[in-house]
This record gives sequence, C-alpha cells and structure tokens, in this order.
Amino acid sequence: MSENTRATSIADAIAGLPGPFQQHELALVNDTVLRVARLAGAFPWHHHDEDELFLCWDGTFRLELENRPPVVLAAGDVFVVPKGLRHRPVAEAPAHVLLVERPETEQYGNPRHAD
Repeated sequence: MSENTRATSIADAIAGLPGPFQQHELALVNDTVLRVARLAGAFPWHHHDEDELFLCWDGTFRLELENRPPVVLAAGDVFVVPKGLRHRPVAEAPAHVLLVERPETEQYGNPRHAD
C-alpha cells in the first residue's frame, strides 16, 4: 500500500474546480471520503441512504430541507443532513463546501429516490 507524503491544498483544489457542483476528492480516511465542491445556484432535490456532512469553507449557502426550516451555513459552519432527508444546497453567490461522506455516495442521491 502506498502512502501519501504530500499535503493537499484545499485552496489549490478549489482553484482547479471546473464549475459549480463538480466535486473533487481530497482524501480517503478510513471508510469516508473528503470532497470539495463549488456551490452556485440551486442543486436538485435529492437524498442519500447515509448521513452527509457539509462544512462551509467560504461564502454562505443554505441547505433546504424537506418539511424543515432551511439551515444557513457561513465559513466554518458544519451541518449533518441525516440519511433519508431530502435536501438541496442553494448558494446565491459562489461558496465552497467540504463534504464528508462514504466513497460510494452518489452526488445526486440514490437514483430510485431522487427527483
């Protein structure tokens, strides 16, 4: 097994993102993956069969949650969307988020349940 001997720059990863909602994998840790994404506008409603952690890196965005008030995140804020809860991130201006989830987590949610 090879070991990574270099630090990963989140700023460099953000600068290299090709566009809104396109994720970049930063690190694998045990049974989870750390991803970064740029948010701009509204992402489609979806849900996952596992929890999803959102950490706002910069900017501000809101997580709209089905049948619950939205949660607004600013730089340094963390929120966990519980498994099965329909949600969507919405950013009025570009923001960046770190996501902690399982490697197999589908970006657009579980296909049989996404709309």
